[in-house]
Amino acid sequence: MKNLFYAARPIVSDMLSTILFAALFALTNNIYLSTGFAVALGVGQVAYEKLRGKPVPGMQWASLGLVTVLGGATLMTGDPRFVMIKPTVIYLTIGAAMMQPGWMERYMPPEGRAYIPARVIVAWGYVWAGLMFLTAAANLVIAVAMGHQAWALFVGAFPLASKLVLFAINYLSIRHVALRNVRAQEEGVAGEAEAQAA
Repeated sequence: MKNLFYAARPIVSDMLSTILFAALFALTNNIYLSTGFAVALGVGQVAYEKLRGKPVPGMQWASLGLVTVLGGATLMTGDPRFVMIKPTVIYLTIGAAMMQPGWMERYMPPEGRAYIPARVIVAWGYVWAGLMFLTAAANLVIAVAMGHQAWALFVGAFPLASKLVLFAINYLSIRHVALRNVRAQEEGVAGEAEAQAA
């Protein structure tokens, strides 16, 4: 679970300005206030990292660029959908990165990796990529076709809930495979010992 939170932290950080925009826009229905605060938060996040002397990750720069460009387009046109499509771009980027076979290996404990076939790890990586692409598509459809209230509900619930559900299924499935393989190995060793003793 610690690894999940560690891995999720950059995504949550990158999505923070979008979440702030959604919350403010749902509460105030003021596009200028909501967009202004979202852009200010994005700039503040980068400034905070710079002041701490830490390197700003590429996704953080990309997130700032997206919120600034899309926020600017929103302010110029008065259309909130520009900011509302930001999660689609982010989820498409993450999904594309997850298409790399074996990306999940670094999030698994080394002692567990020995009992899980590589094909299982690769398959689960593709399942996660599929969830990212599904979330990106759903966000785009809801942002364009259903209005800001439906989008605020969606962005506030579906991305987190779907990831928690998939994480639970993924964890239990991988654990089941690992335990089954551990038992099979132990039974094989016990059988060999009995054969040598006889």
